[in-house]
Amino acid sequence: MENSHASLCFLISLLAFHSFLPASMAQLSPSETRILFQLRQLLEYPEVLRGWTKWTNFCYLPPSPSLAIVCSDNHVAELTVAGNRTSPSHIPKIAFGNWVSSRQTLSARFSIDTFFTVLTRLSSLKKLSLVSLGIWGPLPAKINRLRSLEMLNLSSNFIYGKIPTSIATFKDLRTLVLADNLFNGSVPDLGGLQVLQELDLGNNHLGPEFPSLGSNTNLVSIILKNNSLRSNIPSEIKFFDLLHTLDVSSNKLIGPIPSFLFSLSTIQDLNLADNQFTGELSPNVTCNSELSFVDISRNLLIGKLPACVGLNSTNRTVLSSWNCLGSGGSRFQHSYSFCHKEALAVKPPARDRRRQSSVKFGLILGIVGGVVVAAGAAGVLIFVILKKTERNKGNDFKCESVFEKTYVRGSPAIDGRYVPRSVRLPALGLPPYHVFTLEEIEDATNNFDPSNLVGDGSHGQLYKGFLGDGSMALVKCLKLKQKHSHQSMQQQQMEVISKLRHRHLVSVLGHCAVTCQDHPPAAATTIFIVLEHLPNGCLRDHLTDWRKREYLKWPQRMGITIGIARGIQFLHTGIVPGVFGNDLKIDNILLDDSLTARISSYNIPLPSKVGSESPLHGQDALNRPGSTESPEKNDIYQLGVILLEIITGKPIASESELNEVKFQLEITMSESPSTLREAVDPSIRGTFAYDSLKTALEIAMKCLDKDPSSRPTIDDVLWHLQYSIQVQEGWTSSTGNLSTKL
Repeated sequence: MENSHASLCFLISLLAFHSFLPASMAQLSPSETRILFQLRQLLEYPEVLRGWTKWTNFCYLPPSPSLAIVCSDNHVAELTVAGNRTSPSHIPKIAFGNWVSSRQTLSARFSIDTFFTVLTRLSSLKKLSLVSLGIWGPLPAKINRLRSLEMLNLSSNFIYGKIPTSIATFKDLRTLVLADNLFNGSVPDLGGLQVLQELDLGNNHLGPEFPSLGSNTNLVSIILKNNSLRSNIPSEIKFFDLLHTLDVSSNKLIGPIPSFLFSLSTIQDLNLADNQFTGELSPNVTCNSELSFVDISRNLLIGKLPACVGLNSTNRTVLSSWNCLGSGGSRFQHSYSFCHKEALAVKPPARDRRRQSSVKFGLILGIVGGVVVAAGAAGVLIFVILKKTERNKGNDFKCESVFEKTYVRGSPAIDGRYVPRSVRLPALGLPPYHVFTLEEIEDATNNFDPSNLVGDGSHGQLYKGFLGDGSMALVKCLKLKQKHSHQSMQQQQMEVISKLRHRHLVSVLGHCAVTCQDHPPAAATTIFIVLEHLPNGCLRDHLTDWRKREYLKWPQRMGITIGIARGIQFLHTGIVPGVFGNDLKIDNILLDDSLTARISSYNIPLPSKVGSESPLHGQDALNRPGSTESPEKNDIYQLGVILLEIITGKPIASESELNEVKFQLEITMSESPSTLREAVDPSIRGTFAYDSLKTALEIAMKCLDKDPSSRPTIDDVLWHLQYSIQVQEGWTSSTGNLSTKL
């Protein structure tokens, strides 16, 4: 009797214990258990999930930063999985071959559509975090099946394409983090997310318009850094009374900085750095007392800083360098003329100018039709306008391809030597040269979506886009004169272009040539040149950004100069005919993740380009002596300018500035070594051998000789630079480190 009474008490106690278990300790339903195992398989068994067995009780797993599962009423309510794969921001050279099957992502077998089909069966999910798992592909619209979501974090993956509009249908979403992916295009209207508090879309390729956030006054944090935004900051933000963090750095935002940003009632961190903001901050700007950090550096601001963000402001950190401000330390400011000149070039995203001409064309047809019959004129006009408008959603380049989809013949050259393609390509890590169809070009640029336009000059546009293998590329659109249309283009010209692939060039991946059937016979043939995309920034960025500049000591700078020289040597002597008259300046020297210099502005040799400007570059950096007589010597002259900028760490914007720098350096070279030491960039002091620096400076001066015939050849320049680095290496070996004094 006592035993049965004890058993009954134990059973009652056990039942009572289970009845008071917290929701997170509930037993998961068998169907959702199977779903979790399916997700593990689809994610290709990440390390954090490998310990699961058929006996695992998911609701009892101890939470950790890399894995957390919370259950409620026998369903998964929270799922957090963090892997250890590299994210796009840690791969500056993202356009490498077939990246979707690389070690950084899930394999080519992975299907993001299948994955989210399975995932959305966890219909009770409120918090979902899938970070650094190598997920790739376009985000499916079906994600809105998770109707109860309050937090969504898909950061540090390789998800590309546009953010689906369905993302804005979550009524309870409080946190949306899609940072560090490859999203591109315009952000859908997020005004429907009325309870959203945290928005992080940083480190993508979104733009050009600033995201529409509606009248949401619950936002606490907005992070849009490192995207492609090219618009003004909207005035609606003035109503965000709970906002304490706004980071829109590293975009191309324009216009004056709105004064209300500094006085938002709860703002604490305000980062507007590295944009194209212009004008003068109002002296009457007031700052919220809680504002502790302000970064307005690397813009085009003029005038003086308001008192609350000036040098004497207390209790807050203010960064304002590399504007054209009269305060903030002139040593770290550009001249007023610099900002004035750059501000004139800043303009909103260019609209499709062909739309205007198309409408005019339709109007002309309407007028002609009106002469014939007035009743039909309106119908013809409306029809023409509608058809033209539909076509202009992309571009008027919808024409037949001239060349067949074949590979270009010939053996490309590398470092001046002609080698088989099978030997050359692995060294560069590039896919074979490809002749693209127009359909492939349209798919890559999303039908020439204006949000993908990154450059628009008088002789063509430059678009970013994604190729069929998922890699990012740039597409340059060029038009040839009628007399040099596709019928007169020689195959050998395209073979020369196919050889423009070198470790110190932004290499050509392929081309497409089209002729427009629906235009008059005088219309120009259009050539699309497909180039590598290098998102790690240009040499100017690394010389002017104090954080990046610290990584460029003298050995690194010498490596960069030798790389530039080898790229020029390849252009001059590595292919036949040589490529001369290149627009060489620090803005057009890109650096990859290993600080290898890549020339992006070389002159693509086509039979005849419209105008005299090279397809890949804009206006010349400086008015050089003898610039029209000797394109080869002009390249040497420009290389000399770059060498001085690397040595001094200061961009040179005009011929007068160049002459002043030359004069000062010539004086210091004739004096003591310590005098020369004071003239160079402070960031490299203590890291160079005097003879190494002097050798580089001497060859730079020879490159800048006003008599073009007295300038050295590129082979001579390269020999002196290599000698300089040998001297440097010997000095480093003898001193044992880079801290020894000059």
